[in-house]
Amino acid sequence: MKIALVVGTVVASHKEPNLEGSRLLVLKNVTIEGDVQSDYVVAVDAVSAGVGEYVLYAGGSSARQTAATHNRPVDAVVMAIVDSWEVGGVEKYKK
Repeated sequence: MKIALVVGTVVASHKEPNLEGSRLLVLKNVTIEGDVQSDYVVAVDAVSAGVGEYVLYAGGSSARQTAATHNRPVDAVVMAIVDSWEVGGVEKYKK
C-alpha cells in the first residue's frame, strides 16, 4: 500500500465494459513525511474519496482483490481514506 493525495478525476466515456460504473481518480504519491511527489497514478475509487483527501491505494495484482475491482482490469485501487498518520510518535497528518 502507498499513501497518495487525490488531485483530480478522469472521465472516460468509452471503456472496457467491466469498468462501467467505476470512478477513476488521479493520485499523487506522498512520502511518509507528507511531501507530495511529482509522480502520479490513476486508480479506481472503491471508497468514495474526494479531491484533496489523502488515501491508501494498492497497485498490481493486489488492486484486483477488493469487492469493487475483483476480476476487473485494474492496476490501482483506492481502498481507504486516511484520517491521520504518525511516524516515530510524531503526527504527520490529521484530517
